[in-house]
Amino acid sequence: MCGIIGINSNKPVSSTIVNSLKKLEYRGYDSAGIATLSSGLINEVKSEGRVDNLEKNSLVQNMEGTIGIGHVRWATHGSPNSINAHPHSSQNVSVVHNGIIENSTLLKKFLVNKGHKFKSQTDTEVIVHLISEHLKTDNIVNSIKKTLKSLHGSFALGIIFKDQPDLIVGARRGSPLAVGYGPNENYLGSDSYALKSMTNKITYLNDGEFCIIKKDHVEFFNEDGIKINKKVLELSSTEEKYDKGDYKHFMAKEIEEQPITLKNGINEYVDKSNNDINIYNFPWKINEISSLTLIGCGTAYHSCLMAKYWLEELTSLDVSVDIASEFRYRKNRFKKDSLYVFVSQSGETADTYAALDLCKQNNMKTCAVVNVIESSIARDSEFVLPIHCGTEIGVASTKAFLGQILILYILSLKIGLWRKDINKETFSKKLKDLKELPKMVEKTLLTDNKIQSISGTFNEAKGSMFLGRGFSYPIALEGALKLKELSYVHAEGYPAGEMKHGPLALIEEGMPVVVLAPRDNYYKKTISNMQEVIARGAKVLLITNKSKDEIVSENIWEKIEVESTNADLLPFLLTIPLQKLAYYSALKKGYDIDKPRNLAKSVTVE
Repeated sequence: MCGIIGINSNKPVSSTIVNSLKKLEYRGYDSAGIATLSSGLINEVKSEGRVDNLEKNSLVQNMEGTIGIGHVRWATHGSPNSINAHPHSSQNVSVVHNGIIENSTLLKKFLVNKGHKFKSQTDTEVIVHLISEHLKTDNIVNSIKKTLKSLHGSFALGIIFKDQPDLIVGARRGSPLAVGYGPNENYLGSDSYALKSMTNKITYLNDGEFCIIKKDHVEFFNEDGIKINKKVLELSSTEEKYDKGDYKHFMAKEIEEQPITLKNGINEYVDKSNNDINIYNFPWKINEISSLTLIGCGTAYHSCLMAKYWLEELTSLDVSVDIASEFRYRKNRFKKDSLYVFVSQSGETADTYAALDLCKQNNMKTCAVVNVIESSIARDSEFVLPIHCGTEIGVASTKAFLGQILILYILSLKIGLWRKDINKETFSKKLKDLKELPKMVEKTLLTDNKIQSISGTFNEAKGSMFLGRGFSYPIALEGALKLKELSYVHAEGYPAGEMKHGPLALIEEGMPVVVLAPRDNYYKKTISNMQEVIARGAKVLLITNKSKDEIVSENIWEKIEVESTNADLLPFLLTIPLQKLAYYSALKKGYDIDKPRNLAKSVTVE
C-alpha cells in the first residue's frame, strides 16, 4: 500500500527509480509518479494506473537529474488520477507520502489563509505547503521539525528541495521507511525488497525520526531535531529472484508452491532426529504465561482464529483473538502473565503495528509471526517466529496463510508439551502426521480440473455462503474472503450451526453454498446444517476428506474430497480448493488476479 523510492547519486536516477517502483507494485496501488531536480528546477511526471504508463511517458524517458523521488499511490484522499498522484510539488519542494494526515483539513484552512493554493484533493499536499511556509523563515532541519510536529496521523516521507540540490529528507511516523547505502549514492525506500536491488546495507528509521540523505553520507535526527547515531544492518546480499515462470499469475504459482512452503517451515522448526520442535531462545518461562492473545488483520486474523482452536485443544491457556484495528481502541486490561502474538505477512500492517506498540507501552510480552524478518513488527517484538515463505507477490495471500497457520500450529504443539498439557506420545504422533503434510497438500492440489468447471456458478450468483464448524470455521471465513477479494462478488463465511439464527433467510433457489465438512467431531452436525440449506434450494459444494464411509445425503450439487489426516491438519487441506475456487472465478471474469482493485499487499495505513 503506497511505496516510496528516493535516490541521491552522481548519475541520472530516473530509470533506476522507475525500476525500483516496479518492485513495489505488489503492495497495491492505483497511480505512480516521479520527481527529479535538474537545472535548478523540480521536474515532476505522474500518471494514473500502472508504473508501465509512467515508464512509457516520453517526459520520463528524457528526464534528467541525479537526485529524485518516486511513488506508487493507493488512494485515500481524492480519486486515483494523475492530479492526486504523488509527488506533490510547489515551486520549492516536492513530497512523496505514505500514510494519512488526520488533521489535513484544518491545516489546509490555515495555509489557504496564508495565501497557498492547492491543486489536488489529497492530504499530502498540506505537507508541501507547510514545509514551504516554514522555509520562508527557517533552515531545513527546523522547517522539517516544525512540519512534523504539526502533522497528526501516520507518514513516511521523501522530500526534495529546489534550492538544496544535494539532499533528500526522509521522515517516519507509523509507516515504515529505510535508508540504503551505496557507492557514491544513497537511497530512501519504504521497502527493503526494493532497496535490495541496489544495496544490502540498510538503516531503519524509528517513529519520530527523520534523516538528511546526501550522496556520500546520511545524518539522522530525533523528533526534536537533535542528531543521533543509527546502526547499519547488513541484509542477505543475494537478491531474491521471483518471477511467474510458466504460470499465468503469481497467485497461481504461489498456490502451487505451498507444499514447498510447508516443507521449508517444517524443516526450520522440526528436529526430525530428536522428534522435537525447536523454538530457540524463547524469552519467557512457560509458567509465566497463563493467557495468550492473537492479533491480526484480514487473512492474518483468520490465521489467529485457526490458532485459537489449536491452542484450546492442545493447551490449558486462556486464548483470545482480536482484530488489530479494534484492539488498539478498546480499553484493554493488560496482565503480566499474558503473551500477545502479532501475525502479519508483511510485518508492516499499520493497525497490527499500532497494537504491538500499545502492548509495548504497557510492558507486555510480545511475539511476532511474520514473513519479513526485517519488518517493523519483527524488529519491535521481543520474539520472532518467521514463516519462511519467501516473497509473496499476489495481493490475496495464499502460501503466507498456510505458512502462518503452520507456525501457529507448531507453536501450539510446543506450548502444549512445555506445559505438559499433552503427553509425549500424543506430541510424537501429531509431529509424525505433520511431517507428512506437504505430501498431503501436493495431492490435494490435483483437485484442479473439477474446481475450474464449477467456478463459473459462483460468478453468476448474486452471493454465496461458506459454512464450517470448529476447525473448519476460520477456513470458511478465509474462503469467502478470497472470493470477495478476487472475483468482486458477495460471499459470506459463517459458522454452520448459526445459519438458522438469521442467514438462512438469504438462501434461495440456486444459491451456491460451500459446506466444509471433514470427518471430525463436528461432521454429523455439519451434515445436518447442510441439509437445511439444501432443503431451501441451495446448490451445495461439499468439501470433505476421503473416507470409506458414504455421505448420508442426497441432492448435493458437487463434492470435492481432500486427503485424509488427523483433524488438526485438515484445515490446511480444506484451504486449497477454496483458494483455487477464488482464482478460477476471477480468471473467468478476466480480472487482474495479482492486483485486485482497491486492495494492497502491505496495508500501511489505518
